[in-house]
Amino acid sequence: MEKTLKKLPKNGLIVSCQALEHEPLHGGDTMAKMARAAVQSGAIGIRTNGIDDIIRIKQEVDVPVIGLIKRDIPGSDIFITPTLEEVKAIVSAGADIVALDITDRENRLEQVVPLIEYAHSHGVSVMADISTFEEGIAAERLGVDLIGTTLSGYTPYSPQQEEPDFELLARLCQSVKIPVVAEGRIWTPEDAAKAMATGAAYVVVGSAITRPQLVTARYVKALSNI
Repeated sequence: MEKTLKKLPKNGLIVSCQALEHEPLHGGDTMAKMARAAVQSGAIGIRTNGIDDIIRIKQEVDVPVIGLIKRDIPGSDIFITPTLEEVKAIVSAGADIVALDITDRENRLEQVVPLIEYAHSHGVSVMADISTFEEGIAAERLGVDLIGTTLSGYTPYSPQQEEPDFELLARLCQSVKIPVVAEGRIWTPEDAAKAMATGAAYVVVGSAITRPQLVTARYVKALSNI
């Protein structure tokens, strides 16, 4: 786990290259090409969803890959790498870092322990996707290697806002000893720069770069308000 994080420069941009099954860019080598374009332009890491894209992207670029699997489980709100089954698949696919939902829901803070242990036992680092300061502190105690603000706004008890959660980012950066990753609703280079200035070790940008349908929708909405 130590070796993977040493591959990452001290600071930089990680581009999230993801497309769900119902989205236009899903399938084939589209996300691998997105990853190659991102790395050519200076991205120091890639975050991606699904075994096929993890494998393709690892073959395409020579930067650390954060892997996750989004899975809907009936009756559960845990969506990002919910079980050990997904962790095993991500590790087998060659991801350098596994991203896990580590929120305080459905007894998750206890259930996630064997998932973290499995990744670490196979030399793979763990990124905790959290939504509140308390979850970030808990994640550090659990032994994760990175903490991401990914799920702020996606749990009912975290701030529901359009802009990035800079307040959460600042509190975590001041309170934990491991790297903090700014992720979630970062739409502009100015947002990314502010996140880094706030103390983030890394900034993850996804939708603003790799989901053209969402970028287009923002333009259409802006024009319709004129």
